[in-house]
Amino acid sequence: MVIGAKYGRGENDGWKVTGTSYVKIRDLMNQFSQKHGTYICRELLNGCELTTEEGHKTYLDNDYRNKVCKPCVRSVVDILENII
Repeated sequence: MVIGAKYGRGENDGWKVTGTSYVKIRDLMNQFSQKHGTYICRELLNGCELTTEEGHKTYLDNDYRNKVCKPCVRSVVDILENII
């Protein structure tokens, strides 16, 4: 969302502007994957399926919010600071 807000295409902008956003988004995803092994949430959470009651319990029992999610958000912020 941050990249889209800064580099996204407005109503009067051409597709070249959108291309800049896509390049930066790919860069963000690549850097994040290099650090964490993936950018896919379920994979980051060791297969935890958040749409099920069992998955939600696993998420809470393993404290994934503090052990996985918060560090991932910190990583994205650090990467964004370098990209933008």
